[in-house]
Amino acid sequence: MKALVLEGLNQPLTVKEVETPSLLPDEVLVKVKAASFNHRDNWIQVGLYAGIKYPIILGSDGAGVVSEVGEDVDKAWLNKEVLINPGNFWGNTEKYQAKEFKILGLPEDGTFAEYVKTKAINLYDKPAHLSFEEAAAIPLGGVTAFRALFSRAGAQAKEKVLINGVGGGVALFALQYAVAEGCEVYVTSGSDEKIEKAKFLGAYGGVNYRISSWVNDLKEMAGGFDVIVDSAAGEGFRDLVELANPGGRIVFYGATKGTIKDLDPRRIFWKQLNILGSTMGSKHDFENMLRFIEQHKLLPVVDKVFDFTEANEALERMKKSEQFGKIVLKID
Repeated sequence: MKALVLEGLNQPLTVKEVETPSLLPDEVLVKVKAASFNHRDNWIQVGLYAGIKYPIILGSDGAGVVSEVGEDVDKAWLNKEVLINPGNFWGNTEKYQAKEFKILGLPEDGTFAEYVKTKAINLYDKPAHLSFEEAAAIPLGGVTAFRALFSRAGAQAKEKVLINGVGGGVALFALQYAVAEGCEVYVTSGSDEKIEKAKFLGAYGGVNYRISSWVNDLKEMAGGFDVIVDSAAGEGFRDLVELANPGGRIVFYGATKGTIKDLDPRRIFWKQLNILGSTMGSKHDFENMLRFIEQHKLLPVVDKVFDFTEANEALERMKKSEQFGKIVLKID
């Protein structure tokens, strides 16, 4: 089969002919129709991820058709259109992932290939209202946003929600989920164009965080926020504490701006804030997310679809933060 192989640190993805995976009894082989990129793929490429090994086939997100099943797997899965939960071995508690938790695409080969193998328990029927490209955009980003917004922060209808740094896949899923839930949603971005696109998706308003007055502008626009969803952390995190309503919840699933510094604990305990970390999601989160998407007939925001041979161009677009939504790779 053909696959996009990362052969070393800071190397481009290379189209190579590799062996089609062989199956264990509880596994299935999926003919991949579409896959999508996550920042995780870039971090592995540049060596900023734990447990890196080369060569590796990247890709955590994928949708396709089941072409082969292991001997212990229900044959009814054959020829079904599916998407894959990229999380393996979450563990026995909903509170946090087990030490054994793994994500498809490292350490095991991922979805940037004609075929990918996975455990049968990680298969789900592709929502009928979605194309393969749209379905492939969902798994990692979709479940990360769902867990952060609902399982961790407990967002409810009519609450004010701030999505910090809109434009990437997870942030846009959080925006769509919150709007569908009936929340009053605001956004920040370093791009006025992205803010306008977010308003088209249902955001009440937004501000450009590159403007020095952005915190005060948000306060004037919305007051304060019951839920804040963030992926940056860093020095700007203290501004989120300032923007949170008493009893508010700040949930973050990334730290692209680095360590949180100079955070005044008095502001946190006096406002009785909840600071919540979140990573990926459990099987329960994934199933609830798919039900939510099907119930509201949500369409993931797809920024651009690239052909299989254009994978390095796609990665470059993500590195430059040019995208609004998920960058998808057409495999078939």
